[in-house]
Amino acid sequence: MNPPMKTTGTESPTISPPAMTLSPRRTGLAFAATGTLFYLLCMLTMATVSHEQAVLFFNSLLHGLDVGPVLRDQVPTGEVLLGLTSTFVLGWLAGALFACFYNLGRRHR
Repeated sequence: MNPPMKTTGTESPTISPPAMTLSPRRTGLAFAATGTLFYLLCMLTMATVSHEQAVLFFNSLLHGLDVGPVLRDQVPTGEVLLGLTSTFVLGWLAGALFACFYNLGRRHR
């Protein structure tokens, strides 16, 4: 079936684009990969700058919230793996829900 054609008078007909929907799986993967990348960049920052520089950087990101007392220089490998996994899973869930809500909103226009 062909999409509906629109004409604007003297111009040639144009084809309306189909309604766009988001794939929950793909959107979830995009959110998960983005969150995991940020987690890895955070780890890289912590590994390459001094404690004072890290505190200054993260305080500026958090609008002056003092992270100094809770910022650790060394994190056990198990906690890192748990953090990476949790970030990926929660990012995927957030992305999948985002796509579902987006698609639901498109249906009710």
